[in-house]
Amino acid sequence: MTELATPQPVTVQERGFSPEAIFVLSGISQNIGSILAKSLFGEVEPATVAWIRVSFAALVLLTLTWRKWWPGIDRRAATGTSRPWTRADFGASAIFGVSIALMNLFFYLAIDRLELGKGLTIEFIGPIAVAATRRRTRRNAVAVALAVVGVCLLSGVEIGTNGLGLFYILCASTMWATYIVLGSRVARQERGLAGLGVGLMFGAVVLAPFGAPSSGAVFTAPRLLALCCLVGMLNSVVGYSLDQHVMRRIPTHRFALLLALLPVSASFIAFIALDERLSLLDMVGIAFVLAGVIYQQRDAPLAPTSLEEAPPA
Repeated sequence: MTELATPQPVTVQERGFSPEAIFVLSGISQNIGSILAKSLFGEVEPATVAWIRVSFAALVLLTLTWRKWWPGIDRRAATGTSRPWTRADFGASAIFGVSIALMNLFFYLAIDRLELGKGLTIEFIGPIAVAATRRRTRRNAVAVALAVVGVCLLSGVEIGTNGLGLFYILCASTMWATYIVLGSRVARQERGLAGLGVGLMFGAVVLAPFGAPSSGAVFTAPRLLALCCLVGMLNSVVGYSLDQHVMRRIPTHRFALLLALLPVSASFIAFIALDERLSLLDMVGIAFVLAGVIYQQRDAPLAPTSLEEAPPA
């Protein structure tokens, strides 16, 4: 099966940074943000943290990119050097943003009941499914199989001990798969961070009925509000913005397998910050996930690193 979206030419700003290096920075930012979010759940409802996170990120991104999304303002669009927004562009960004918002909501509801490392690992079922269906080569099949074994080992016995937490994390997994597929398309619309900001604006509206009713205590406590906004900055503004750069440069199936590194790093960071200890079985599962990522990385060459090497449109 061929990719629906191919890597795009690399911009001047992106040259000198490999997709893997940018992804590592994104992963660190998102893991720290997730740990900070979970530490807030004793004082703030998970749905409220998710809503403020998405709303703050939307506000920041729309402020930074207002010339690119406000109709008639972008001079490059007026001169023909930038394609004007279409209804399809807005629709794609809206669906993308809503999938992000729901992914955040379900993930926070899940890790309020599950350990962070295990929750993120079980959620990885979504990216694994994307990787398995996007490119059906023997190497990719082996890599996916290794990652599946690792996820299963890390999942442990959550099915029998925490059914509601497992249900939420599977919902988050579905949204994560949607995020990967739609995110690749939005990243290639040549909208930059404007497409992400517009999408998160729609996502914030969808989350409002869940997060706004219990948000009063946050807006009267500057410390809580600042921490919730910091979660939005780390997870959504920094994390998703860097993801957009990576998605422009590598195939969808490869990005999906790279995401396997997130539950691995989350397990170690959660051990340090939250004292969530890893069992021997957990460490074996992590080894399988890493093996799958390393093996799959040899399947395809890096995306073109210059405009001259780029594939024809």
